Amino acid sequence: MAATAVSQYYLSFHSIPEDGGTWRRRRRRTGSSVCCTPPVPSIPSSSPPPVVGPELSLSFGAHVIPHPKKVEKGGEDAFFISSYNGGVVAVADGVSGWAEQNVNPALFSRELMSKASSLVEDEEVSYNPRTLIQKAHAATSSVGSATVIIAMLEKNGTLKIASVGDCGLRVIRKGQVVFSTSPEEHYFDCPYQLSSEAVGQTYLDATVSSVELVKGDTLVIGSDGLFDNVFDHEIVSAVGTTSDGVTNTAKVLANLAHTHSLDLSYESPYSLEARARQGFDVPWWKKMLGMKLTGGKLDDITVIVGHAESS
Repeated sequence: MAATAVSQYYLSFHSIPEDGGTWRRRRRRTGSSVCCTPPVPSIPSSSPPPVVGPELSLSFGAHVIPHPKKVEKGGEDAFFISSYNGGVVAVADGVSGWAEQNVNPALFSRELMSKASSLVEDEEVSYNPRTLIQKAHAATSSVGSATVIIAMLEKNGTLKIASVGDCGLRVIRKGQVVFSTSPEEHYFDCPYQLSSEAVGQTYLDATVSSVELVKGDTLVIGSDGLFDNVFDHEIVSAVGTTSDGVTNTAKVLANLAHTHSLDLSYESPYSLEARARQGFDVPWWKKMLGMKLTGGKLDDITVIVGHAESS
């Protein structure tokens, strides 16, 4: 197993810690400019003060393990993490089929993430993940296609999500998955994808959702290399039993996905879905011997873990 250095794929408005560890949101300081706003009327002493919830931000840790045959090239997944506002995180998974046309599938996903990273603070984006997908896709010139998910946390605790394809996100609270994205697919193993070709999907095809986070929530975001190989209950268990931070939790989950992907006898989420939805299975004579289609799915694996905390 070879884990790709996180720094290869980390695109942010702040530098990476030298130890490759946890990224934390840094409070942005305003400059010396004068704000021209109307005065706020004072509240009479007899009125109770307004109730204001605590501001939230996300700290992140990430781990990447490329497909065993793509280690030298670093795999085809890409991601970025930004501390802007409450925190922004995105993952893109390059579609490997482009390699058959002598196109490096990683180029599209990496440029898409690079453009998205540079546009996070754009006024036209207005902290809208679907608009960020729109503008990043329009600015990407590489040939190829990719699935993508972008999540943006507002400081009031609202997490806004937009996704095209089968990259996923889970919100874990008190040992339970309280929110989960669903993959978008044309059919089994053929997800929606942004593309350099006109026939692909666009931001208009993105699934848009939101969830209210509270202090202590854990986010798990990843490419399908995680969710095809690890069940939700395993994710919850890893989050609950890994006590030394988001970076190590991301590593534990990536390693678990990698181990499952190599296990030919493992009943993975991918193999279960293949048998149930597509009817893929072993020949009849193997069924007579009690055999069935099993095994994980070899793939690039990107895992990002975020923790909601008071700003």
